[in-house]
Amino acid sequence: MTSVPLPPGAIIAAPRSGAGKTTISLGLMRALSRRGLSVQPFKSGPDYIDPAFHAVAAGRPSYNLDTWAMREPLIQSLVERAHGQADVIVAEGVMGLFDGVAEPGQCGRGATADLAALSGWPVVLVLDVSGQSETAAAIALGCATYRSDVRIAGVILNRVASARQEALIAPAFQRIGMPILGALGRGQDLSLAERHLGLVQAGETGNLEERLDRIADAVEAGVCLDDVMAVMAPARFRAARANALPLSPPLPPPGQRIALACDRAFSFTYPHLVAGWRAQGAEIVPFSPLADEAPDMAADAVWLPGGYPELHAGTLACAETFRGGLKALAAKSVRIHGECGGYMALGAGLEDAEGHRHAMAGLLSVETSYATRKLHLGYRRGRLLAASGLGAAGTIVLGHEFHYASVVSSTDEPLVETKDAASMPIAEMGSRRGSVTGTFFHVIDWVAP
Repeated sequence: MTSVPLPPGAIIAAPRSGAGKTTISLGLMRALSRRGLSVQPFKSGPDYIDPAFHAVAAGRPSYNLDTWAMREPLIQSLVERAHGQADVIVAEGVMGLFDGVAEPGQCGRGATADLAALSGWPVVLVLDVSGQSETAAAIALGCATYRSDVRIAGVILNRVASARQEALIAPAFQRIGMPILGALGRGQDLSLAERHLGLVQAGETGNLEERLDRIADAVEAGVCLDDVMAVMAPARFRAARANALPLSPPLPPPGQRIALACDRAFSFTYPHLVAGWRAQGAEIVPFSPLADEAPDMAADAVWLPGGYPELHAGTLACAETFRGGLKALAAKSVRIHGECGGYMALGAGLEDAEGHRHAMAGLLSVETSYATRKLHLGYRRGRLLAASGLGAAGTIVLGHEFHYASVVSSTDEPLVETKDAASMPIAEMGSRRGSVTGTFFHVIDWVAP
């Protein structure tokens, strides 16, 4: 058990994707914040879109907690940073409660249940009860008994058709001794817009504050917030750590002064990475390629995160100042690394959905295409074949790949030897040319020496 007194928390999970856990998580974060509480949000798994919505709903950064890719000390230190800064913790789960990969990673299989077992947080289960009555309790009971190290503290019923349906559902939950913490009706306009990689980004969602308040209004009307808070509990990790220990470094910073691309085309940055770099003394200098801004010429590293370059390829192709700045820094052997969309932008060309090719920075030879969409999805374990912004040669990095673009051609040297979560080799090996590197996977953590 940790020696640090932590704020009470809970994980909002569901038996399957699409049950409404994101909506209810956002509603709880905003509703509790409106009560004057400081809410620390977290996201189970590798999702980089939901945390941006969490940050707006709660008014503070949300951090990913991924049991496959992250070391337990990193997860623990991220949670402990909430000590003295937050009143409650709301963590949103990923996929179905027990859904993860077959083989364990650093401290779990990436399932929400693994995070619940590791942290000791109780689970609030969101149940889509469309077309159900007593069966909803059977599903909840199955989730509650499936693993002895995961505690279901209560349920929130979602998409309830009528008071009659709720009256048919409630007695079964009384029989199994599981509290119903609230119910939200069907047909409420609480959804957020989606695109091919998930929700439309928080920064692109119109009237987001108003939408979040509307979701919070619905949650306040249908859920007893006092009951939700009553089932929360502080995290209880297996190993105690000294109170003064700093954030466990997720990855060494690629440089002392890091130019970080930040805009609608390059927004998939894991908050814990940037926080870890700052904690290790690095300076972060943001810039916008879409605004045709060059990276800081005094930077000793450039980081291009993923995002949606395929939706802005024409603008990026015309961004001469941005591309010229990259080339000038590459000529000085400054380390430049791109992840997924950033990797595509460093390449020679990008074919958009309509089949039009747009010239990219040309610092790597890779040609990518979004014209014929093919899903690339899953955890990645990579061994670096050469030194780069990701670390020294031989370093093992862990991350996640999620995109629909494909490599058409490349003559660059490979950067990583890559395997999936089942330790099977995969074709994605990234690219390197001089000090410029790129991968399609987003790095989350490393195997520390």
